[in-house]
Amino acid sequence: MLLVEDDGALAEALSLALGGLGHEVAVAGSGEQALRLLFDGPGDVDVVLLDVMLPGVDGFEVCRRVRAHSRVPVILLTARGDPIDVVVGLEGGADDYVVKPAEPRVIDARMKAVLRRAAPAPASDDRVLRVGQLEIDSAGMVVRRDGAELSLTATELRLLLEFAGHPGQVLSRQVLLKRVWDYGYVGDSRLVDAAVARLRAKIEVDAGNPTLLRTVRGLGYRLVVA
Repeated sequence: MLLVEDDGALAEALSLALGGLGHEVAVAGSGEQALRLLFDGPGDVDVVLLDVMLPGVDGFEVCRRVRAHSRVPVILLTARGDPIDVVVGLEGGADDYVVKPAEPRVIDARMKAVLRRAAPAPASDDRVLRVGQLEIDSAGMVVRRDGAELSLTATELRLLLEFAGHPGQVLSRQVLLKRVWDYGYVGDSRLVDAAVARLRAKIEVDAGNPTLLRTVRGLGYRLVVA
């Protein structure tokens, strides 16, 4: 994993704690260094733990640049849990966020959850589902639109597969948090809304007027298959 944190004392403490929980931790003290390690390094980073408040290139911009070229899971570290910060980060492609100060075991649980989402999903009996112009291959973990493969993050792919597994059914935000984000408690519905918005931008012809992934006001979302 890559920890991006400019506070040297905090970075050392988190690195030691997470290392004690079984993680191999590389540390970057700036956004620029993080990007160099990710794109010019050995390429074996499985998850990024990213502080929002960084000098120079901040965490939001790092997240956007990472997401433009990689599917590696990104968890934001935010000092306040400010709603605007959270939404900006999620819209930029983050998979989750943790409010500082956070217990290392909480961070460990969040990282394990995003890594589970990045793992291949069990193959279903219906290998390929076609929805409009989409072709969803649940076994191959591939989604195509008009024959062209879409670049979806692990979270976006899991979200779409969850809808594809329940075509036409309304899935509430809390159900999606439990099934996709692996939250066994009441979580932050902004995670779902931001991920749905990003997913729509990739699968819909017009994300502002979605025809495939519909909002059911007051209830949740459903995938329209016919």
